Amino acid sequence: MVKHIILWQLKDELSADDKIKVKADIKAGLEGLAGQIPGLIEIKVQTECLESSNADLMLDSSFEDEDSLKGYAVHPAHVAVADGVVRPNAKTRVCIDYVQ
Repeated sequence: MVKHIILWQLKDELSADDKIKVKADIKAGLEGLAGQIPGLIEIKVQTECLESSNADLMLDSSFEDEDSLKGYAVHPAHVAVADGVVRPNAKTRVCIDYVQ
């Protein structure tokens, strides 16, 4: 199994209310990919962080293998969420992929 973890910081110019909406939209969009992507085992987005955090949200996903992760990256449903709500609102992105 391959784990794919991403941490995002949202853009500074977003208001607190905007950030709440953006986080909800990202969560709904990414978690909505469950059952649509071959090899995607589990996908969760964490939007509620403690004040000690320096990221705004986290994607925690699991794939059958590395090829499944590569397929996810270019799958039209994933690309639509990434281009539609994630990339326009993210200031930074940090990713780690590993075999579990």
